[in-house]
Amino acid sequence: MKKYVVDLRKKTIKELEKEVQDIKKDIMKARIDWKINRPKDTNLISNKKKKLSVLMTVLYEMRELEKIRKTK
Repeated sequence: MKKYVVDLRKKTIKELEKEVQDIKKDIMKARIDWKINRPKDTNLISNKKKKLSVLMTVLYEMRELEKIRKTK
């Protein structure tokens, strides 16, 4: 997960926001697919939620850093 976070910190805020939207869509699609046909990987939704939380945390940190830079 550390490598994933390092890669996220290199991205811009716009890229992170787009990735958040993509993961949210993936989670919704996975939930619908779960009802229809159970996947072999039962941790799929949980793993995507964990990635989403890490992504949103990094995005929040970057936004806060932008606020601090603008005030200086």
